[in-house]
Amino acid sequence: MDIQFSNYQQLSDDYQLIEQAIHFLEDNLQRQPELALVAESVGLSEFHFQRLFTRWAGISPKRFLQFLTKENARQLLRRSSVLDATYSLGLSSPGRLHDLFVSTEAVTPGEYKSRGSGLVIRYGFHPTPFGEALIGLTERGICHLSFVQTGHKTALNQLKSDWGNAAFMEDSTATGPLLEPIFSYGDNPTPIALFLTGTNFQLKVWEALLSIPPGALTTYEHIAAQIGNPHVVRAVGTAVGHNPIAFLIPCHRVIRKMGEFGSYRYGPTRKKALLGWESAQFDHQ
Repeated sequence: MDIQFSNYQQLSDDYQLIEQAIHFLEDNLQRQPELALVAESVGLSEFHFQRLFTRWAGISPKRFLQFLTKENARQLLRRSSVLDATYSLGLSSPGRLHDLFVSTEAVTPGEYKSRGSGLVIRYGFHPTPFGEALIGLTERGICHLSFVQTGHKTALNQLKSDWGNAAFMEDSTATGPLLEPIFSYGDNPTPIALFLTGTNFQLKVWEALLSIPPGALTTYEHIAAQIGNPHVVRAVGTAVGHNPIAFLIPCHRVIRKMGEFGSYRYGPTRKKALLGWESAQFDHQ
């Protein structure tokens, strides 16, 4: 789905209601409320609720919510195991084009120890289809992308913690144009460079995450096996949780092996929204 830059504020506003709706459904899971009741919970008529979902996800709320079931998650896990075999033969799919345009560069051991000394990081806060986000950018690529949970100060402190000795400059004119290539799954994706700082183990895990195509899921156990160490599932979970570049390094596509969505650094509800939105984009491709 191509998203026009001017629409991001609208999509970000829409997301707040989407998140409320998902919360309501989680709290009333046993009741299985009708769509009109879900719409009422966010202060909308059923008609306007339908319009909201169509604008935000491109599909009806009923179809969207089907993507968020445990049964659908299990099905995606089974399908993903088949995709793994396909990719091992050197084949690909249209859904992977976005990821193939993401390249990574890691800091050198010396740079890792210096914690960004001599580096200038430009940053900006921007509306996205999943709420407000903070983007950090260096001359060598995007170094940070996080969803704002509890205010600008907390989000910025996390960026500064990861790159403790860097110089920081607020510059939304530099980071704003990145929204389109990050969140648009167009036919001609713009190449995106990532600049990462982390331990060798973390970098291996994040590289493995990049191999998960949009609309697919995997498990922590599978990631551990993929990096050649199937006994470090807990350590993999920790590395996934410390992913510094949300969405582009798709840690949200890792779930528990029984089909439960599990936790997420930016909240389990946002994780469900991300997965449902991506499933909607690639369901018919």
